[in-house]
Amino acid sequence: MTFPSPATTASATDAADSVTGTPEPAPAIVGRSPGQLMWRRFRRDKTGMISALIVLFFILVALAAPLISALYGKDPYTTYGQDSPGLLNDFGFPILPNGGMSSDFWFGIEPGLGRDVFTQLVYGIRTSLLISLVATLATTAIGVVVGIVAGYVGGRTDYVVGRVIDVLLSFPQTLFIIAFIPVLENLLVKPDEETPTSLRATSLIILLTVFGWAGLSRLLRGNVLSLREREFVEAARVSGASPARIVFKELLPNLWTPILIQSTLALPAFVTAEAALSFLGVGILEPTPDWGRMFLRGTEVYTSDITYLMFPGIALLIFVVAFNLLGDSVRDAFDPKIRR
Repeated sequence: MTFPSPATTASATDAADSVTGTPEPAPAIVGRSPGQLMWRRFRRDKTGMISALIVLFFILVALAAPLISALYGKDPYTTYGQDSPGLLNDFGFPILPNGGMSSDFWFGIEPGLGRDVFTQLVYGIRTSLLISLVATLATTAIGVVVGIVAGYVGGRTDYVVGRVIDVLLSFPQTLFIIAFIPVLENLLVKPDEETPTSLRATSLIILLTVFGWAGLSRLLRGNVLSLREREFVEAARVSGASPARIVFKELLPNLWTPILIQSTLALPAFVTAEAALSFLGVGILEPTPDWGRMFLRGTEVYTSDITYLMFPGIALLIFVVAFNLLGDSVRDAFDPKIRR
């Protein structure tokens, strides 16, 4: 007795299906939105994922700075080296090696005042991120509005905005901020009063925003000049759509990629700028912890205690590099045609 082979059985089944007219089930087609495709491409980028985790770690540390300080048992304001004997020598430098690092002071103590370096670093992240985040949001909002208006309206408006952008981009920003902040404080603060930290932080945010929106605005203006001549914009205009509807429904959805990429790259640039201004003496004042002022103090004592300069330098380097790599990965995820 012989049995039919699998090939014969499959042929008989196919023939039976063709006779009965039963269609074979087609594979399901799953559609994906542009956001899902972007996230899928981003997840495949190991550099982008690692950079995102590092940036998220810094943000979480900044948000949890008071909790970390409470669990650690130290704060960035107390002068432990001066209050407790045996921590600083007669010249104000830590007695223990590596900047006074120990189980009590993980990253050592600050030369001179003897403050805890670890909590200074943690709260310094909080200060820099707060100023940079507010400046980034304000810069993005102004740049988007001005760039879209100049590109869509055109004519005299575009000409005036273009000249303002040219002036701002060619202006010596750092020199102006260094010269302007003392003048502003002399006008607002009495000679016998101390400058409030809130005033200095507000001044930095405003000045960084004033000089920061021009680059994004010029980029969006060029994109809008190209998009406003496209067929879908002309069709919306012919159908009677209002300018506001054309901007929000037709133009803005096509501008999210450059907006997000430029914002991602602007934040680390503002962190570096804020640290540089504090290093130059026009940033955040004592006793508020700040990375730039830690750099300044570190350059004064690095010949005797290099450790104090290393921690803010390494932290700032890791944060800026991670954020820049994250911006590149976001750009590649949005536009796969562009590759590093």
